[in-house]
Amino acid sequence: MIADKNKYLEEEVYGLQKIWPDNTTFTIACHGHSIPCGYMEANVTRPFDAYPHLFYRRLSERFPHSVINMIVTATGGENSVSGAKRFQRDVLSHRPDLVTIDYGRNDMFLTETEMRDAWTHMIEDAQRSDVKIILITPAADSGQQYYEPDKRKLSDSAMADIICDLAEKYGTGLADTHAVFERLFQSGHQRSEYAASVNHPNRRGHEVIADCLMEWIP
Repeated sequence: MIADKNKYLEEEVYGLQKIWPDNTTFTIACHGHSIPCGYMEANVTRPFDAYPHLFYRRLSERFPHSVINMIVTATGGENSVSGAKRFQRDVLSHRPDLVTIDYGRNDMFLTETEMRDAWTHMIEDAQRSDVKIILITPAADSGQQYYEPDKRKLSDSAMADIICDLAEKYGTGLADTHAVFERLFQSGHQRSEYAASVNHPNRRGHEVIADCLMEWIP
């Protein structure tokens, strides 16, 4: 079953509360495609408005005595098949305490088998290294058609189901941002409120993802 939000990172949070000289370093690696890297506005990249930095800021404010390292290992345009190939070299080599995995937006062009295999590879590699994981379901897009829609193989809902299934199978953390965005839209919010472009969330959209991640900090 999916990990318990109140217990999964309990040991890590205990370490974050320690005061010097007993405090420890907490390293987080945000792995994925372009969304963790940030988004562009007027041709300016805005990494400090992206959820890795927002998550980092919130943790630092909540645990002011801690030493937190936030590493973004994401690559724009990449899918999980490519990300899995470099997972050991680019992610686990930093010896992180926590890894977030976010490939839902670009995995829509993969088959279900390709996506499951790639995510499974990363999850199993992390667990063998005793690294905690939070899987992230797809953030909302603008709703517009893009990138040759006839080649799309997986819907956002289908990808979210795969990610949720893997979180349950491996007992990892899950930031189900897809479900949160869907509830917002059903309550009357518009996609344009959260979109910076056809396939990237704006600052407000990234805040939603950061909120989902903070739910795992008991």
